[in-house]
Amino acid sequence: MTRRLLLSYLGLAILVLAGLEIPLGWIYARGEMTRASQGVERDASMLAEITEENIEEGNLEALPEVVGDYATRTGRHVVVTDRQGVVLADSDPSGRTGVSIAAAPDIARALRNEPTVVTGDEVLSATMPGSSGTTVRGSLRLTSPTAEVDSRVHRIWGALALAGACVLAAVALAAFTLARWITRPLRTLEAATAQLADGRLTSPPDTTTGPPELRSLAVSFTDTAARLQQLLKAQQAFASEASHQLKTPLTALRLRLENFEPYLDPRAHGSLEEAVDEVERLSRMVQGLLALARLENSATTPEPVDLDTVIVDRAAMWEPLAAEQYVALAITGRAAGRVWAIPGALEQIIDNLVANALRVSPPGTTVTIHRAPGTGLHVIDQGPGMTEADRARAFDRFWRSSDSQHDGTGLGLPIVRHLVQASGGDITLHPAPGTGLDAAVRLRPVAGDRSCEASGRPRSRPARSAAP
Repeated sequence: MTRRLLLSYLGLAILVLAGLEIPLGWIYARGEMTRASQGVERDASMLAEITEENIEEGNLEALPEVVGDYATRTGRHVVVTDRQGVVLADSDPSGRTGVSIAAAPDIARALRNEPTVVTGDEVLSATMPGSSGTTVRGSLRLTSPTAEVDSRVHRIWGALALAGACVLAAVALAAFTLARWITRPLRTLEAATAQLADGRLTSPPDTTTGPPELRSLAVSFTDTAARLQQLLKAQQAFASEASHQLKTPLTALRLRLENFEPYLDPRAHGSLEEAVDEVERLSRMVQGLLALARLENSATTPEPVDLDTVIVDRAAMWEPLAAEQYVALAITGRAAGRVWAIPGALEQIIDNLVANALRVSPPGTTVTIHRAPGTGLHVIDQGPGMTEADRARAFDRFWRSSDSQHDGTGLGLPIVRHLVQASGGDITLHPAPGTGLDAAVRLRPVAGDRSCEASGRPRSRPARSAAP
């Protein structure tokens, strides 16, 4: 923003200077040329009168001295002719006398008693008739180079350019100072906003410098940020306290229900078991809500994580449970390398997806963790799958399929989606080939991490498949 303000100020200054200096320089140049032309015309008239007197008196020998003396003093070129256009005197030593130049347009007009003043690119020429009344006794041509005039014009243009450069330098300095004064609060406000987005405001924006409007904005932002941090701390404290406060009564309730079993009629044992299952489900739901609240209240920067190592470790952890359910657990695909993820996210993502897959997988089927180099991973089961409408709602909190026969809380997939999005990726659900569900997790690969792809071999050992 400082650069844009500086450029706008300089652009305006350039327009003003151009509007003032260009007309001034053009008027000065035109005036200099007019004065030079008038001076040449005046000198030509004066010399024409002198040479006319000499021609009239027959004193032709004096003409070379007259024109030579003038040419020596002024550096101009003078030619004098008689009434027939024959050169009588020439200030140029190489000029030839006795030669007729009557055919020259300016000489011809002068011999007809018509003065001529011509302004060229390099010379000024004035041709005057030597006449008394209507009698023309000769002509005089005075030619003056414009080099001196051009030099003066160039000097004035240079002076104007120097003055403009000085003005622009002063404007640039003032504009830079003003722009920095205006944008300093914005820079501190931007830095404070980035800190707040990361979860903690350690350097509040400057509220003592800059325009009053920006100082007021900085004060409002600081107050809002302080209030928001207080609310976040209160929410985090509530989540932490609730985690401890809710565990105890739920555990006590379960123990009391189980203690009722010896005193109940055997016909009520089924209802007791259902009540205990509901208490357990409520406990899992509370834990899921608290975990989701902690995730939403935390702001962590993604870091490079070795996806292959995490997949192998989590598969080894789930392998015994899968074997108990007679479900095989397999890892396929080439080594995926490193991806960007927030710390601990990959473990929770894989755990939730594998847990959901095992929950719906019939005995004798396989849960596949497929590695996709450059994109992420797929968790594929051979369960009943989901309809398109169910897949569209699967990431809603507390949502469970209407035909679900399991006691899930409806929080696993929302937690997974939050972790994936916080890592800069996304997750989608697709029908698996044949039957089942394919949970596709796409994560950003770490740039330049091609070692696994080049070799085509995984970095860690594959997980063993559980025997059905």
